[in-house]
Amino acid sequence: MDGGNNHGGLHEMTAPGSEAPVHQVVVAARDELRQLLQQRAEIMKRIGTVKQTISGLANLFGEDALGDDLLELLDRKPNGRQPGFTKACRRVLMEVHRPLGAREMCAELERQAPVILSRHKDPLASVTTVLNRLVDYGEARSLTNERGRRVWEWVSDVEQAPQTIREQIPA
Repeated sequence: MDGGNNHGGLHEMTAPGSEAPVHQVVVAARDELRQLLQQRAEIMKRIGTVKQTISGLANLFGEDALGDDLLELLDRKPNGRQPGFTKACRRVLMEVHRPLGAREMCAELERQAPVILSRHKDPLASVTTVLNRLVDYGEARSLTNERGRRVWEWVSDVEQAPQTIREQIPA
């Protein structure tokens, strides 16, 4: 092991009987991970757009027009159990079509699914944690509003969608 060369925080090492430096393998793995994370973010963005489109159609034409399988994918079909906290936050953020602060999210959850909030000692902290995770997943983005407060919005590629799809998504 040669500790004299430091490449991006990695020491150049060679495995016994190998000519290839370990750092090349690590760098390649890092690059692939970055690429996959970027692809995941793009896929999550597209999923957000499609979910918003379907949600808008359900709001316009009624949930009966969608069918049970689609309602289940949107977490709108009652299945006898309470939806998860993260799913509830996702749904609220996706359906409001505007950035929300953590307190506003709590108020919406209280209105739509009060049982979910009652299971949390500190709902505001729980909501903030979930919203930050949604940002990490590429499903939401964090912004600062005009009062300097942090808000979150659902990520979609509506602005990049074909005109026919944009026309179907209610404002």
